[in-house]
Amino acid sequence: FAQQGAPQPAKLTPQQQAQLDKATAYIQTLSSAKGRFVQTDARGATTQGSLYLKRPGKARFEYDKPSGLLVVSDGGNVSIADSRLKTFEAYPLMATPLSLFLAREIKLDKGINVTRVTRMADGFSITARDGRKEAEGQITLTFSNAPLALIGWTVTDAQGASTRIRLTNLSKTSGLAPSLFVLKDPRPKNVGRSKM
Repeated sequence: FAQQGAPQPAKLTPQQQAQLDKATAYIQTLSSAKGRFVQTDARGATTQGSLYLKRPGKARFEYDKPSGLLVVSDGGNVSIADSRLKTFEAYPLMATPLSLFLAREIKLDKGINVTRVTRMADGFSITARDGRKEAEGQITLTFSNAPLALIGWTVTDAQGASTRIRLTNLSKTSGLAPSLFVLKDPRPKNVGRSKM
């Protein structure tokens, strides 16, 4: 009678372990970067925008118009503002699979369950989930081989719905403004106050 639970860490071959080590070292050097992304949600709808990363913990996803979406991780929380729907939500970064590769130290073998390393024609992917079970769901990071680069990821939530991010023109950079990683609730505090 098999107990239903989270997938166990994969037993990796020496080749898979080498790919994991390469990916870990690469992400560790990716301290500050910017690029473009295309997001495909669980329904197949696509949106795109600009991405800024500053590890540890910080990321900004600026969606192109007509989307009103802005997603910012400030190192502690992930805030999501939608200017069209006039909504604002915040979640602890540790409760999202993004925390797995925004961490100060990338340890894809400690506190993180790597459940699969898959070889592809021109690269490989690593599927992982939080071994401490603070973050629901899992993340699959996809890398190209030559040159070694992060080309995207897929986040699968606890219900099994997947959102895929494909990166283009991701390049290391420096001097990203700290203000990129700050997102305050844009909604007015005194809604309904009449102008005199």
